[in-house]
Amino acid sequence: MYSAVLQLVAAVSSLTFVLVTGVEGLLGLGPAIFLVASALTALPAGRAMDRIGRRPVIAAGFLSAAGGCSVTALATNLGSTPLVILGFALTGAASGIALLIRTAAGDLYPPERRARGISYVLFGSVFGALLGPVVFGPMFAGRDVEADALTVPWLAAGGISLVALGLVALVRPDPKRIAELISGHEPGGPQPPVASLREMLTRPGVRPAMLTALASFGVMVSVMNLSGYVVVEHHHHEQHSVFPIIGAHVFGMYALVLVVGPLIDRVGRTPALAAGLAVMGVSTIGLLWFDSVFATAILLFGLGVGWNVSFVAATAQLADRTSPAERGKLLGFNDLLSALLGAALALAGGYALDSIGVAAMAIGATAIVVAPILWVLPSAGGVRRPAPEPR
Repeated sequence: MYSAVLQLVAAVSSLTFVLVTGVEGLLGLGPAIFLVASALTALPAGRAMDRIGRRPVIAAGFLSAAGGCSVTALATNLGSTPLVILGFALTGAASGIALLIRTAAGDLYPPERRARGISYVLFGSVFGALLGPVVFGPMFAGRDVEADALTVPWLAAGGISLVALGLVALVRPDPKRIAELISGHEPGGPQPPVASLREMLTRPGVRPAMLTALASFGVMVSVMNLSGYVVVEHHHHEQHSVFPIIGAHVFGMYALVLVVGPLIDRVGRTPALAAGLAVMGVSTIGLLWFDSVFATAILLFGLGVGWNVSFVAATAQLADRTSPAERGKLLGFNDLLSALLGAALALAGGYALDSIGVAAMAIGATAIVVAPILWVLPSAGGVRRPAPEPR
């Protein structure tokens, strides 16, 4: 459900902001608002997950998504800039929480099978990748792109978020309880001490995983959110052409996850971190030379696959290095930094795209996503098996 809503955000957030405000030079500001709200929500949400459980926090996130999409729909109908900012902020906050679903995924499996387990949970997003174009594509086919044409799609995204809320309400028991059982912690018994963020950041493997997560997430979300504007305004394709491209990207993010998870458990976290960044680099530099809908869809698919590999590897590595009472906090801090970087790149990329062109975005994104490989690879040290969970 979340990946279906994400496709609408990626496809039309820049256009929504430009059409409502009438300021083309700020096309990156819409995604930036979304990402900053996501960043500011991630750490408090992660801490709350560690205190009260995963399920209540995730449910609150989808309630925020339904509200945010509805407010954005109202903004497109009224042409209200304050409302579109509020709607983006609420939807972005929901995104920050929805991404932490992977905390619950990490709770469900022991370290030696964690990447595979996370892949099982993330595989649900494949169906969202198929659902997005089916739901949203027909709403734009043959229509002029005006602000009020976006009202119904945003309302539909709000309805999908309510479906997700209902699904979360059915989850029993809370995944944090399962993590405690795997770790051997009895309810009501003495709990292990919870480390500070500073201490967690000094644990082996944490910093390379976080660096990879920052670079891959920042580049992925900025390119994804700006691609709709590129396809329509720079390559002169019709608006409905954006949805197959974004659908291919989201499909790439999750389609191979059932293969990626076991592979990461087998070859090790660090080689997978570097491989994911490399695939992303090849995909972003390809935007320099290809501008057809089909070619762009292939490149965005590759960008999604590369992000998938690095994302699952980084999540598994961070989960390996934390106890159930620490996991939400560390992943929330990681998401805080990642989303802030994504917001900065969306702003800078939007300005560069409007002022210089697609080449500036493609070269800049490639440099950012490839550079960390030089630091990540030397940290491999030949270690393939995950470390035991902190007790």
